[in-house]
Amino acid sequence: MTFKIAIIGAGSVGFTKKLCSDILTVPEFSNIEIALTDINAHNLEMVEQIISRIVKVNGLPTRVTATTDRRAALKDARYIMNVVRIGGLEAFADDIRIPLKYGVDQCVGDTICAGGIMYAQRGIPAILEFCKDIREVCEPGALLLNYANPMAMMTWAAIDHGGVNTVGLCHGVQNGHRQIAAALRVPMAEVDVVCSGINHQTWYLDIRHLGRKIPKAELLAAFEAHPAFSRQEKVRIDVLKRFGFYSTESNGHLSEYLPWYRKRPEEIQNWISMDDWIHGETGGYLRYTTENRNWFETDFPQFLAEADKPLSAYDRTDEHASHILEALETGRTYRGHFNIKNGGIIKNLPADCIIESPGFVDRFGINMVEGVTLPDACAATCNVSVSVQRMGMKAAVSGDVDLLKQAVLHDPLVGAICTPEEVWQMVDELLVAQAKWLPQYAHAIPAAIERLKTPKVKTRDWAGAARQQVRSVEDLRAGAKTKAAEGHGLGTKLMG
Repeated sequence: MTFKIAIIGAGSVGFTKKLCSDILTVPEFSNIEIALTDINAHNLEMVEQIISRIVKVNGLPTRVTATTDRRAALKDARYIMNVVRIGGLEAFADDIRIPLKYGVDQCVGDTICAGGIMYAQRGIPAILEFCKDIREVCEPGALLLNYANPMAMMTWAAIDHGGVNTVGLCHGVQNGHRQIAAALRVPMAEVDVVCSGINHQTWYLDIRHLGRKIPKAELLAAFEAHPAFSRQEKVRIDVLKRFGFYSTESNGHLSEYLPWYRKRPEEIQNWISMDDWIHGETGGYLRYTTENRNWFETDFPQFLAEADKPLSAYDRTDEHASHILEALETGRTYRGHFNIKNGGIIKNLPADCIIESPGFVDRFGINMVEGVTLPDACAATCNVSVSVQRMGMKAAVSGDVDLLKQAVLHDPLVGAICTPEEVWQMVDELLVAQAKWLPQYAHAIPAAIERLKTPKVKTRDWAGAARQQVRSVEDLRAGAKTKAAEGHGLGTKLMG
């Protein structure tokens, strides 16, 4: 087979390596072209070295190219993967820092909440530019596989306003599936799940071990008895108790999508764990990504040397991308959970929204399982977020400042903490701080600057309820050695 795959934002070093390694394990794909593109020439050159080394070591005829010219990378591509983070760590820091001044404490801030909504304002203009290029220079009918967050809003914009065949991909379902198996103390291969909802608020509606359905009481008991999960997943366990269904998302993620667990600073510590960033630490994902970037820059020669390992020793991951491409090209059926337009697939969510639900892929495309009805509490939670996503997506496309502020006002966590006046001022601050990534709001920035000269509400200098400092490369190395000696393999996890 000969076709071309383009990866936009390929400077996302660890993830690009994983995606390419997965793809290159498919025997029929040895003769394809992988085109890497990024605005950061330095990162792009490093990644190109790694992927080219993998190809060379394994004696593959695969062609690897790298260019900062996006249209050149996209030309004649059949598949496009979007893994960008518009604004990088600089804008991400603002997504966390500015809402903290108004009392909004986020762990991740990349889906909804103030940070996720602003992330969409930066990302959607970019993905619409990508879509224009895809329509003009890619193969007719090219498929865009969007990995970029905020998943729902980005995918929604690409479909409705970009005019490109798009599927959104995430690994939350797989990670939760893996965790459920661990809680039940059985191999993951023995556990089957049906999961449905919206991205990052997806619910395990049916869990079976060797065909036997696992009841809520058994699942709850397993998590409460687990020595680590009982401490690290307090929000998820509490939601399981009250809703009856387990959520895909980590404790830190889930806690910021709901209005109940991070609304009072003095109570946040009751619901999180500081074992690792993902369990609820203030700005945890920002710290994690900053540390990984610093480590990669320093230890690049080591990571390049790791590319010398043969693919025969590589375990293909459960990231969806390579499996989807394999199914579309070879006809070998693949079952996964995908983000697409609802259109009635989930009966009690809006038809226009982006849902995440089970589907099968073969040469006929991505075929979703229809007729799902979410439990009422799960649907209620999803519907609140869908309304925020819809407003946030429309604001990003139109540059409508009022609609943007209304989206943030209706966010569950922001609404639990902030007054309307605080929301209006917070959004003004975010717009001014991130103006260089927000072309659609250029007309509104001068007025926001003027309003901020005479602020109507007081803010505070607050690091959050559970903030940790970014560790040095030396600290990371020392920690990795300790964990490796204990058998935890943290070094592999950090680059994953």
